[in-house]
Amino acid sequence: MTATFAAVDLGAQSGRVGVGRFDGDTLAVEEVHRFPNVPVRTGATLYWDVLRLYSDVLDGLRAAGRDTAIESVGVDSWGVDFGLVDGRGELLRNPVHYRDVRRDAEFDAVSERVPFRELYERTGIQLLPINTIFELAAMATDADPGLAAADRLLLIPDLMHHWLCGSDVSEHTNATTTQCLDARTGTWASDLLERLEIPTRIFTEVVPPATVVGSVTAEDAGIGEAKVVAPATHDTASAVAAIPLRGDRSAYASVGTWSLVGIETREPVVTEGTYRANITNEGGVEGTVRALRNVTGLWLLQECVRVWSLAGRAYSSDDLVSLARAAEPLRSFVEPNDASFTEPGDMPARIAAYCARTGQPEPADDGAIVRCVLESLALKHAESVDELARLTDREIDEIHVVGGGANNELLCRWTASAAGRAVLAGPAEATLLGNLLVQAIALGELASLGEARELVRRSFAPDVHEPADEAAWVEARERFSALTNHPMEVGA
Repeated sequence: MTATFAAVDLGAQSGRVGVGRFDGDTLAVEEVHRFPNVPVRTGATLYWDVLRLYSDVLDGLRAAGRDTAIESVGVDSWGVDFGLVDGRGELLRNPVHYRDVRRDAEFDAVSERVPFRELYERTGIQLLPINTIFELAAMATDADPGLAAADRLLLIPDLMHHWLCGSDVSEHTNATTTQCLDARTGTWASDLLERLEIPTRIFTEVVPPATVVGSVTAEDAGIGEAKVVAPATHDTASAVAAIPLRGDRSAYASVGTWSLVGIETREPVVTEGTYRANITNEGGVEGTVRALRNVTGLWLLQECVRVWSLAGRAYSSDDLVSLARAAEPLRSFVEPNDASFTEPGDMPARIAAYCARTGQPEPADDGAIVRCVLESLALKHAESVDELARLTDREIDEIHVVGGGANNELLCRWTASAAGRAVLAGPAEATLLGNLLVQAIALGELASLGEARELVRRSFAPDVHEPADEAAWVEARERFSALTNHPMEVGA
């Protein structure tokens, strides 16, 4: 008998719906619907068009259920963003985008009431203005009427599950990204929230991944009364669930709009060193912890492509690889996490300005910019793995690259060379796979995370990239370190 599941994966640039068929030995995955995720600015605020996304999700589920019976469905997405729902279960307004400027403005104000060191100690989450707690604190400071009217807060996947089946819970892996959850107890840090005047009544029960939260009641979903499963609803947690890690000597980089570079642990790694390095501790499947660093990833290239397209230069993925391959190697680098790259805008001009500001040659053309971005990401991946190895006293031999970045042969090869470690690329569809695998665990088709990863190991062979041009990359590491090796500037 074959078990069939539907997985919804919502990314910051696009979403897709996939169908997984598990025959007890292999898992086959088919993408049945893909759609853009385009934010909308009204006035000064940047929003997610979440109703449009839900409509696309329904289109995808109808496609999934057209020719086969779907046993369960689960949704994963990016972290931190949320919808506020009233007492009738109605959405009060579109969710605000994590790149909206209001969170930045509230960042320092929060530290005056909850010192950053204390906030990190309690939550284990790196200090980034995009985190949910800063949006909520800004709303409280502004006496936002939406916050006063809210009955509950639902993160994006939880909101989709609410619309599909009426559930009102918060899945653990995504809840950890909010910086509102206590890292050790797994419960909401109510005392910290109260100091920021954030109403604690809006936070719902936290459930672990692989929880069945209901059955589909949305008649237009087209999949009958399939079970609704909370998978690992944070997309990186789903991706990591599908990585066949080989113990403590493996690291991973889930590469898409963001690059999430990390290791898997059993307990949060919260020390003075991880605080200064801004290492975050997010929830994983079966009680694991993803100790990782958030790196601005292919967002830089995505914004460049958007700007070039508006100027009449539309590039395919193959075009970008050809441009990068032809450009001069290891010439100029950027710090991907520099604040100047955070908001949408003229990214090629910002990259050139960064290079000029740091005394490097400005990229001369589009190919030089593409190469600068990819080499800088490779160097940042390497730096992050080295930092994690040092802070956890681990010897790391290999880096698993998954997500869309696994298809970028240049980025994988350059990451191996920059890190001096083998890169195992794939599966590219790790997020969809992980979502489906956790659903299979929830329905009893797989017994454990270990069994799920063994299924991936025998079903998907990675592309292996070994380090090359080591002397040139050692020199590049030294130059890159001079750009990025500075103390983290946060409050006490």
